[in-house]
Amino acid sequence: MLVLCAVTQNINSSAYSKCRSLRGKKMGAESEFEKRKREIEEQEQRIKTWMSKIKHKIVVLSGKGGVGKSTVTANLAVALAWKGRPNQVGILDADITGPSIPKMLGARKQVLESGPPGIFPALGPLGIKIISMDFLLPSDETPVIWRGPLKSAAIRQFLADVVWGDLEYLIIDLPPGTGDEALSIMQLIQLTQGLDGVVIVTIPSEVSQLVVKKAVTFTRELKAPVLGIVENMSGFVCPYCGRRVDIFRSGGGEKISKDLGVPFLGKVPLDQRICEDADQGMPFIVRHPDSPAAKAFMEIVEKIEKTLEG
Repeated sequence: MLVLCAVTQNINSSAYSKCRSLRGKKMGAESEFEKRKREIEEQEQRIKTWMSKIKHKIVVLSGKGGVGKSTVTANLAVALAWKGRPNQVGILDADITGPSIPKMLGARKQVLESGPPGIFPALGPLGIKIISMDFLLPSDETPVIWRGPLKSAAIRQFLADVVWGDLEYLIIDLPPGTGDEALSIMQLIQLTQGLDGVVIVTIPSEVSQLVVKKAVTFTRELKAPVLGIVENMSGFVCPYCGRRVDIFRSGGGEKISKDLGVPFLGKVPLDQRICEDADQGMPFIVRHPDSPAAKAFMEIVEKIEKTLEG
């Protein structure tokens, strides 16, 4: 009996110690939870503060890759700045694993500076402010191998800790699809005065049309207005004979706009100089203002301005 009592006492003592240990861990976990909750609340407050200084916030979205979304983003930003807004336009390159905006705008060699207010964005042509994961990678061969939560955390930091200052327009270039980055951006900016709208980029092909419909539905589900659809790579005019060839067919973007009841912003034709200028980090619409593609970009910007500014 004495042995049994001793064993029982041993078991009870061990169980009590484990209970105390578990309770301590639970209290510690609660403490960590409260700490993290407070950090998120403070971060969201900073997001509200910085976003309140930006008059118009536009997301550029596509349902799939390869439709020239970043090219459209870069040229729309340059067009907005060129129309009397030097130093008043910014681009947030939210494509964490495939950033390309700094290359297109000739800003890759810059180093981000930081100070008491936060991180200062790099400067592109016409004083366009740029923030991108590209500035933080040690080499061209360094991949970003992150799951969704880390990408979302990086986007939170871009919004909360970057000193955008007073801007007329902030254009946010999202990665293809409707995944973590798109969801994070849309939800976080909706915490402030909300998004002014979403520009959806497609090419004329039926394959692209299928996924663009999902992008429109995604935008509507998140209660964000659709500014309109841009049909990129819409036809090619031969520089030698002048013949037009619809390489990716034609009219797909316009058809989706009618089917879904959203505005159609315009068609941007293929032009090999867009690729050449992007590779050289030069703004296409500044170098070739009289080209059909540059005129198309300017017309799209005019429609956006009319919608947002009246």
